[in-house]
Amino acid sequence: MSAAKQPNPPKPAARPEKVSLWRYLWLFRQDILSAQPAKLYRAWMAEFRTPFFRSFLVNDPALVRRVLNERPMDFPKSDRIGEGLRPLLGNSVFLTNGAAWQKQRRIIDPAFEGGRLRDAFPAMLAAGQAASARLTEGARDIEPETSHAAADVIFRTLFSIPIDHEIAAEVFDKFRQYQRSQPILNLAAFLPVPRWFPRFHRRGTKRTARAIRRLITDLTNRRMDEIAAGTAPDDLATKIMTTRDPETGDTFSAAEMVDQVAIFFLAGHETSASALAWALYLLATHPEAQEKVAQESQSFLADPQFARLSTLKFTRNVFREALRLYPPVPMMVRETAQPEDLRGRSAERGAQIVLSPWHLHRHTRLWDNPDGFDPDRFATENGRNCLRNAFIPFSSGPRVCTGAGFAMVEGPLLLATLLADWKITPEEGHSPVPVAHLTVRSRDGIRLVLERRR
Repeated sequence: MSAAKQPNPPKPAARPEKVSLWRYLWLFRQDILSAQPAKLYRAWMAEFRTPFFRSFLVNDPALVRRVLNERPMDFPKSDRIGEGLRPLLGNSVFLTNGAAWQKQRRIIDPAFEGGRLRDAFPAMLAAGQAASARLTEGARDIEPETSHAAADVIFRTLFSIPIDHEIAAEVFDKFRQYQRSQPILNLAAFLPVPRWFPRFHRRGTKRTARAIRRLITDLTNRRMDEIAAGTAPDDLATKIMTTRDPETGDTFSAAEMVDQVAIFFLAGHETSASALAWALYLLATHPEAQEKVAQESQSFLADPQFARLSTLKFTRNVFREALRLYPPVPMMVRETAQPEDLRGRSAERGAQIVLSPWHLHRHTRLWDNPDGFDPDRFATENGRNCLRNAFIPFSSGPRVCTGAGFAMVEGPLLLATLLADWKITPEEGHSPVPVAHLTVRSRDGIRLVLERRR
């Protein structure tokens, strides 16, 4: 049976009824994906009114381009969303706007240029092989394994230390606690509260964020000492910490670097772990696609070279399809810096613009078979057109994720190292339900049965 004919991957049941503001408030605290009415998967735009502000969910590709590509400075990131992540991320590039964001990108972007991906490849490969070696036969929740593997990649490429390094292991453990305790939104996303007003972050969330930042500070200070002594390894951290802003000549201070490392860990570990776990589930439920990945992977790993990554073509499309069906960041929020006309509706300054990969990637008027798993779709005219106009797992435009190219090497490579060694099937009686924590995860984990390939 072909992959396209298999049962559609699960998603939360869409809600056909109208959802009140207070229902949304409750659902956002529990799970943002469960709040979605069915009509949003076919609407070009939807308007939501609250007593305090107006929001527009935008699925029209032309409007998405306007916000992300054509006029990004007129649609800055919303501080309402940033409030929920600020205890961990501080003033990182993920949350800033305007001149501060532009300066940060001028320093960070050179570290992720093409040549640096080649340099990072051996560390990625080592992390994947270590992940495969850690696995044992039998049933297990695969999400902790993908989190472990993705964190290992980040530590090896950023600080040249494996996950079993003492500080790396402690950061990883603390981050697992943080991921499940931090909702996407907090009070400031709904109410016009002043800066001095308490944000009501969960006590445990704030405590864990402080612990993570202390550990990152230790790593950052050690690296600064190594740079001063001329003994620092040539990895991403060294590159970022020694790059000067071409306009001002400034480098990141230690405090600024802690903010950036926090977002590198979030974006480079949590999002990759989410996408990898869902990709493995999709392959477990589509055995013919899995065998194709296994054969492709075994051939690649017979001579694993960066220059041969293009031979993992089907594996790359599987990872891309996982990003489509289960985008790690399901929604992004911008706000209007001035009054705007949105498909004939007036949006005042400060209106919230919700860009939703979760809806755009499954839009019934854009994609063929939008809820189905079909890695071959990207070779079709519809698939190619949607890749250009309706596929934004890493955002798009000037604010596209700096590590997008990094992720599209890491994801297929980790899939290859795991599937070359292991055959996976879904555990009977367990169907994962996607929910949104910091990223799209399964409510009760993703349970798979592993069998070593002979």
